[in-house]
Amino acid sequence: MSDWWEITGGVTAPRGYKAAGIAAGLKPSGAPDLALIVSDVEAIAAGVFTMSQVTAACVDYCRQRLMSAAGARAILCNAGQANASTGNQGWLDALESAMTLGQALNISSESVLLASTGVIGQRIKMDAFKAGIPKLVESLSENGSDDAAKAIITTDLVTKSIALETTIHDRPVRIGGISKGSGMIHPNMATMLAFVTTDAAVSPGLWQEMLSRAADKSFNAITVDGDTSTNDSLIALANGQSRTPAITEMGAEAEKLEAMLTAVCQHLAKAIARDGEGATCLIEVRVSGAQNERAALQIAKTVTGSSLVKSAIFGRDANWGRIAAAAGRAGVPFEQDDLRIKLGDFLLMEKGQPQQFDRKAASTYLKETAAESSLPQDVAATNNSNDLTVDRNTLKTQRIDNPVIIEVSVGNGKGEGKAWGCDLSYDYVKINAEYTT
Repeated sequence: MSDWWEITGGVTAPRGYKAAGIAAGLKPSGAPDLALIVSDVEAIAAGVFTMSQVTAACVDYCRQRLMSAAGARAILCNAGQANASTGNQGWLDALESAMTLGQALNISSESVLLASTGVIGQRIKMDAFKAGIPKLVESLSENGSDDAAKAIITTDLVTKSIALETTIHDRPVRIGGISKGSGMIHPNMATMLAFVTTDAAVSPGLWQEMLSRAADKSFNAITVDGDTSTNDSLIALANGQSRTPAITEMGAEAEKLEAMLTAVCQHLAKAIARDGEGATCLIEVRVSGAQNERAALQIAKTVTGSSLVKSAIFGRDANWGRIAAAAGRAGVPFEQDDLRIKLGDFLLMEKGQPQQFDRKAASTYLKETAAESSLPQDVAATNNSNDLTVDRNTLKTQRIDNPVIIEVSVGNGKGEGKAWGCDLSYDYVKINAEYTT
């Protein structure tokens, strides 16, 4: 049993935060496309960003800001244009974005962090952007998390949000988060954006360490299609408004806060994987018996990212050979005779040898799992990728509590790891084939 519980409110559940999301005219569809999260006071900021050598202006901007100072008041995100591979003018647009918001909030532009999502190679529509800032600031609300979550999505079918609460020093402490992502998702920051807030008080260095470790166990452990984006960003603010003593080193309080932070990030990461473009189910790969956690995670990522495994799951085919092959090519040494594979409750391989199992029942397990976590028809309709948005009146939360479970054991080591992904369907090709045409 965990030391925390789920609450409502997303990124505005922690004390001292407001959020907003509006339609500023950045998306052709007219859907929400500009989001803002603001702390009432200067907050400690941390970030984890894409490992790609091709980076968006917002990523370069945030890295520069966080290297010079660990404080921030606001996170501003636009959807529709990625502002990546846009040269010096894209960089100037980022600077102007921060300055425009800073003036509207009456804070320093140095306290503004940026994120963008959309088509690579397209600059932000600055005229519409600047015209929308006053309305965005005016819309800030302690109940604005859902609006912000809607304004950051592109090809997503659902919004993604979570908030948890615990007690530290007998006072409530909360962490909330929102994220977006559906395609171009792969470990080493899988296109995804995630914004996390907490009212805990944490020292800058420790907060960054916590976030990096949480990212490794969540956003760096998901894959949809094997592609890492130019814009991937995970940004976290800690404003201390819970009025609890500052956490400056690892100990019981720090471990509790980090565990809750990891839980928030894992929820958001799994929601991204389940909402993979064209996906019909979430896949969870659990690896045990490896030499260490890193080795186990490497195997789990490789199995989860295998196009053949993903295709078999979509076809409801319990093809254990594809799982074994993926585990074997993960770059982690193990004895073939130690390999054990399960799909749900079905034992497929033991001691490196295939086992007799009911293939029809295993296929039914895959079908039923996908059906139980499927979206209602009004939400699961074909996505309009031309507009880079899901223009629906109501976005529903995707179920992530019933994934297809694949268990792989490779020996007697203590290393364990988990990774998440989704199946690979015909619709994935359709969505991405028509992305900009």
